[in-house]
Amino acid sequence: MKMKKTDIGVVVFMYAFCAFFYAYSSKLSAGSKTYPLFTISLLFGLTTLYLIQMILAARKYGVESGVDTVFAGFKALQFTLSLVLTIVYFFLVKYLGFFSATTIFMIASFIYLKVPVLHSVIALVAMNLLIYLAFVQFLGVRLPAGILF
Repeated sequence: MKMKKTDIGVVVFMYAFCAFFYAYSSKLSAGSKTYPLFTISLLFGLTTLYLIQMILAARKYGVESGVDTVFAGFKALQFTLSLVLTIVYFFLVKYLGFFSATTIFMIASFIYLKVPVLHSVIALVAMNLLIYLAFVQFLGVRLPAGILF
């Protein structure tokens, strides 16, 4: 499989992402930065492995543009609605709180994307439970409660 030039942008973005969060996590206390540094290191390592895979593919098979396949099947309406839903979600988090806003956002997304009801319910319960257990119980993170509650 040929390396795509568009993948270079993905690698650059991921390295910039790691650098950005590393800069901010370095300001945390010693106990608080263990998990973020582990996550950043893992992401950095995976990105580096992907870069190595890209270089090997480029040497073996060559390089192609990749732009034509990146936007193949692009649906402007679906993208726009997803963007609007995400912006509305940020406002809902402020007023309704994290879990209420996340539930509304997920239901609206599932309805628009025509996800079967059973799959939607399973995903909704699993995500809220996973977030609650991981962040609230295990890590002790206080999620936004919202102005209205």
